[in-house]
Amino acid sequence: MSRVVKTRVMYGPPSVEKALGSLPVIADFCGRLGIAEIVDELCPIREVARVSHGQVVEALIANRLTSPASVVRLENWARCWAVPEVLGIKPDALNDDRVGRALDAIAEHLEVIAGTVGARAITEFGVEVSRIHWDMTSISLYGDYAQAEEEFAQPKYGHPKDRRPDLKQIQAGIGTTADGAVPIFSRVYDGGAAEVSQVTGAMRGLQKIAGRRELLLLGDSKLISYDNVRELGQAGVTFIAPAPKAVVPATVLAALDLAQATRVDYVALRDQGKPPDRRGGYHVIEDAMILTPPKSKTGKNLPELPLRRIFVHSTARAGAAATARAKKLQRARAELDRLARGAGGRHYPTEDTIAARVSIIAKTRRVAACLRHEIGTDPSTGKPTFTWHYDQQAIAHEAATDGWYALLTTVPATGDTALDAPGILLAYKGQEASERRYGNLKGPLAVAPLFLATNRRIAALITVICLALLIFALIERAVRLLAGPTGKIAGLYVGRPARPTGRLIFEALAEMRLIPAQHGRPALIPRPNDLQQHILTILTVDPIRTISMNHPP
Repeated sequence: MSRVVKTRVMYGPPSVEKALGSLPVIADFCGRLGIAEIVDELCPIREVARVSHGQVVEALIANRLTSPASVVRLENWARCWAVPEVLGIKPDALNDDRVGRALDAIAEHLEVIAGTVGARAITEFGVEVSRIHWDMTSISLYGDYAQAEEEFAQPKYGHPKDRRPDLKQIQAGIGTTADGAVPIFSRVYDGGAAEVSQVTGAMRGLQKIAGRRELLLLGDSKLISYDNVRELGQAGVTFIAPAPKAVVPATVLAALDLAQATRVDYVALRDQGKPPDRRGGYHVIEDAMILTPPKSKTGKNLPELPLRRIFVHSTARAGAAATARAKKLQRARAELDRLARGAGGRHYPTEDTIAARVSIIAKTRRVAACLRHEIGTDPSTGKPTFTWHYDQQAIAHEAATDGWYALLTTVPATGDTALDAPGILLAYKGQEASERRYGNLKGPLAVAPLFLATNRRIAALITVICLALLIFALIERAVRLLAGPTGKIAGLYVGRPARPTGRLIFEALAEMRLIPAQHGRPALIPRPNDLQQHILTILTVDPIRTISMNHPP
């Protein structure tokens, strides 16, 4: 009888590999900014505590930059990622109760924390702060918040950027530098706060952080009001902002002559890969205007404020406006023709029903300015009639403004800080930096939805996320400064060279893994690929050294 020999199959220990990703880089930048140190000085805890408020804040920042999760899931994230090894924090120390207490603690010091970290970013990384771009955005909330604490930003209904007027919101404002679009300043505001009313407060905060009185503040049209312009001037701050329609009406734009404008040597980033004949062009015309006190303040001997006015014409903007107008006219035409055919029928049996439908079409298709119509009664049938046509003169008047907008500024035309009209446009073009950072805030950093019970914690978490955005931007800036003469890094985008962005940098590092120290063996990082090693070298970050410093064996 044959003998069956049984062999013993030897299996290795279960895999304990953890995600490492960009954690060492984040830890390095948090250390250089002194975030935990700043928070712990303001919010001390008992010496026997397992983890400080500053450490919790750094963990929240790391979470937002690696794998954003709600507060209740932070502990699970820390178990899957190399948080103990890199940040020196045990996962069970990041339960939702502990995180909530940290948010409550820092809520009393948000402006000081954000301001101190922003100021340290300027000095530590040599960020130029002579030009600052200011903008605000809204963050919709899923909750009633009827018992909101009065000392903190109030959730209220407002004018949400995501077009959800049914939800309450909180607003956030950030000031980003022209140098690298670094958000050195952030504030949290009431959901119903008017943007125009926050400009001067932001200006004073920026002056304090930047450590200088002379600033060039760039913003959107909500910056322009008599009070804002006057206070900016008194503070020695110059500005550039687009003029609201109420200040520079369409009739002024329609009267401009492109033949009298000066061409600007500027190519938009989106056009840089296109042939010259397909690139958008820019032209400018300069004149002056006077901003007068509002009627409510006449008689108070307030001065008139002289401003430089730069009219800008963009061929790309003109083309987009013409295309949009053609589409809206065509869509309105189809609906108006359908209404004319149905007048007196089952759906539109009376003049009132026809008039109501015309009003809806004119509003939704935005053709009220050029729509001419007549509603009458057919004498032979007694049924209502409807005829319409477009006023070609009104259309031509609207078309005359295509591509034009106005910039207002107090930047001098002569002297050491002077900018000519093309220079004003080029400086303003950096305003997209703020918009791009808000895209990062609501994209990779996933600021919404916020599942928190109190507005106190909401304000604190938004401030923490703005600190994460600061690190995101600093890393992007650092890599771009050392990317080489082409400004691109090989293999960064699906194996092809690409200009480094924060998103691409973090995606490139995301696949890094860590085998934790065990059985007397040190922690091991499987060899980073060439792209990852190149980025780490640029940032002068050694993951093993970071781990040995923060989590010694």
